[in-house]
Amino acid sequence: MDQQKIISADQQRFSARIFNLASMIAVLIPPLLMIWIAASIFAYASVAHHPNPKVVNYNRFAGYRFYGVAGAMVVLGQPIYGLFSNWYGLLAIWAIFAVVVIPWGIRDLLQVQRENWQDMEVEANTHE
Repeated sequence: MDQQKIISADQQRFSARIFNLASMIAVLIPPLLMIWIAASIFAYASVAHHPNPKVVNYNRFAGYRFYGVAGAMVVLGQPIYGLFSNWYGLLAIWAIFAVVVIPWGIRDLLQVQRENWQDMEVEANTHE
């Protein structure tokens, strides 16, 4: 039996924000960064098939930014750290994360806020 389920505008707005917001917090608080790299997989996957394509789009580009810079640091992190050969190398890597994730994350959060979100009905499959 199929039932109609309402996804509120606020729920959609939250789903569109969550990956950007959590990524920015993780970059601002470096000890959370490693935890967020693991937890982000679940957050990304939970929103990846949202029924609203706008939500999926915000999630996708937030993931591209975060995973792109994380992957780049796997390759470039050691050479960057080696340039400084002390804790300044860690600060340089953190700064690269911050420069990529935070400004574009803020831009996306502002765009999400300006979007015209409306409640939407979806079919919820219930198996008895």
